[in-house]
Amino acid sequence: MPIHVAIVGSGPSGFYTAEALAKSDTDCRIDIIERLPAPHGLIRYGVAPDHQTTKNVSRNFDKTAARGEVNFYGNVDVGHDISLDELRAMYDAVVIAIGSPEDNKLGIPGEDKDGVIGSAAFVGWYNGHPDFVDLAPDLDTANVCVIGNGNVAIDITRLLVKTRAELSHTDITNDALDAIEAAAITDIHMLGRRGPVEAKYTNKELREMGDLENCVPRIDASILPAAVPEDMEMSDRDRRLRNKNLDTLREFALGAAEDLPKRVHFQFFAAPREILGGDKVEGIRMERTEVVDGRAVGTGEFFEIETNLVLPAVGYRSGGMEGLPFNDDWGVAISDDGRAGEGLYVVGWIKRGPTGVIGTNRPDGQEAAKQILEDIAEGSKPGREALEAFVTKNGGRIVDFDDWLTLDAHEKAEAREGAPREKLITVAAMLRVLDGA
Repeated sequence: MPIHVAIVGSGPSGFYTAEALAKSDTDCRIDIIERLPAPHGLIRYGVAPDHQTTKNVSRNFDKTAARGEVNFYGNVDVGHDISLDELRAMYDAVVIAIGSPEDNKLGIPGEDKDGVIGSAAFVGWYNGHPDFVDLAPDLDTANVCVIGNGNVAIDITRLLVKTRAELSHTDITNDALDAIEAAAITDIHMLGRRGPVEAKYTNKELREMGDLENCVPRIDASILPAAVPEDMEMSDRDRRLRNKNLDTLREFALGAAEDLPKRVHFQFFAAPREILGGDKVEGIRMERTEVVDGRAVGTGEFFEIETNLVLPAVGYRSGGMEGLPFNDDWGVAISDDGRAGEGLYVVGWIKRGPTGVIGTNRPDGQEAAKQILEDIAEGSKPGREALEAFVTKNGGRIVDFDDWLTLDAHEKAEAREGAPREKLITVAAMLRVLDGA
């Protein structure tokens, strides 16, 4: 009998696992189960709208979904429509590939105030994620504070200072496009606990900050070392990349006098200590830091920035799910290198934390597939027939791959001029299209 495998989550790690299983010599039936009607996870809802080339990997995912061994079950919420234990009873193997959809906390007083919005929510809002369609961030503020020194912080900052013309050819939602165009933002402060040498953004993303139509990056040249210190331990590749970042930051410092309507201030050696204000954010208190043995240590010198919007981009974590062994401190599943129980596997960010790039998930998926085929010689469970019967019996509405192609065609047809698509941003809207309403 074929091995029946359920993959929970349709982002990169889920699809790479499905691809590896489908291309194996073993007879497998692979079912990708997704909470939302639309697949692709992080590609659709996490990658910046102005990085369309990166999103093109979804075409390969759709090729996998179109294979005969693979079925897509969208609009099925594991943990709500069906429990993990019930799913495990139906499938020989269940792979959890739900990523890290929740924000890490700053752990400082005041971060629950209105006007503090984590990057997962904010990125989800401008990318049209149904969970965040009602976020309605208040952009009527001159100063915005983005906390973080990674690519997500760079993406958020860049999107907020781009002109409508710069964003018109992207798949940013019309609502977000209108809100950003009408925003009162003039200055964005990118705040990082450590220094420019430790910053984690890639040079490609960093350089984009110097090519903006309406905005100039600013940085204090005096804090920039000539090169990465020789005593810092890292690979030759990482050293080259970080030196490239320093070169780019020096270029920004040379051009900082340019007069443009908006400015991005790269502020290093600054740790958030308190969000100020009453119920709503009115400012942020920061402490100057120094790096000691790779760690940011406070100096006792404080400063404040007046703002009504603070956007922490300090990493992600998973919230787990009922029935999955989970380390709440680390925000990852408990597993033996991906094996989380008999017939239960984890892959991608839920396994290793939110590290790497999209392609990093491919070897993860290949390893998960290898483990499944090592552990299970022959299938013994009903798989998709049991799943379909269970969901429909309980009133669920399955969105299959043909349905997704219908939604995909609709979004492309509704796109504003020059844009790749206009996303359907609620589950109800997606189902209305499918039902012809």
